[in-house]
Amino acid sequence: MLGLIQIIQVLFQIYFIMLVVRIIGSWFPDLQYTTFMRFVGHYTDPYLNFFRRFIPPLGGILDISPILAFFCLYILRSLVIRCLFFLYSL
Repeated sequence: MLGLIQIIQVLFQIYFIMLVVRIIGSWFPDLQYTTFMRFVGHYTDPYLNFFRRFIPPLGGILDISPILAFFCLYILRSLVIRCLFFLYSL
């Protein structure tokens, strides 16, 4: 069971990194059309777009929705890990 918890933690960490790459990559328009950024965008944009519906960009340029996205992902990771630890201790 501890192996499963470690795998889930690694998967969450990879997704965190993908979100950071997507956000930083959005600052460089030429990168948007690379295969790697399309791959990252394919997996991160649906999650980020969910939060963009609730928090539109400020002034049309400053997108702060990723802050909420990171916070929610962190909370979700904590809940999943705690639930798995709880089930493991039974």
